[in-house]
Amino acid sequence: MKLIILDRDGVINFDSEQFIKNPEEWRPIPGSLEAIARLNQDGYRVVVATNQSGIGRGLFDMTMLNAIHDKMHKACALVGARIDAVFFCPHAADANCHCRKPKSGMLEEIAARYNLSSLKGVPAVGDSLRDLQPAAAMGAQPFLVLTGKGLKTQAAGGLPEGTLVYPDLAAAVATLV
Repeated sequence: MKLIILDRDGVINFDSEQFIKNPEEWRPIPGSLEAIARLNQDGYRVVVATNQSGIGRGLFDMTMLNAIHDKMHKACALVGARIDAVFFCPHAADANCHCRKPKSGMLEEIAARYNLSSLKGVPAVGDSLRDLQPAAAMGAQPFLVLTGKGLKTQAAGGLPEGTLVYPDLAAAVATLV
């Protein structure tokens, strides 16, 4: 099975310092949904792993997060794309949970859900260091995209060894398919 793990905000859709709190604020980055369609056509299972601390901070609730993801799924369907699953951490940063990236709990859950003994070599695409660190820790192949926080992440340095850097999701996908 071919699997790819994508962060959401800053990779698939534009990010916001004030969080994506409702469907109206969710806007896809040009080319990202088409890139997901290309992955699907090439036989990839596409999963999203996203921190959603806005829930833990009380900025939005599960009903609103579901509405945001419903908009994302519908936008994907319009271009022939499909996201197979969305994994998320609802906790605020101070909750010290195991599922919040940069900890590896969410990626461990993905591996378990897909009956994978390892994520070795699985592409994991993110725009921040906290997306790349659990990928590297789990043996996945970290991909940094320069959308979202990606330019700042690249400038700050300290990327996991072997991180591949691309301008956006579409460029990263072009190297995989």
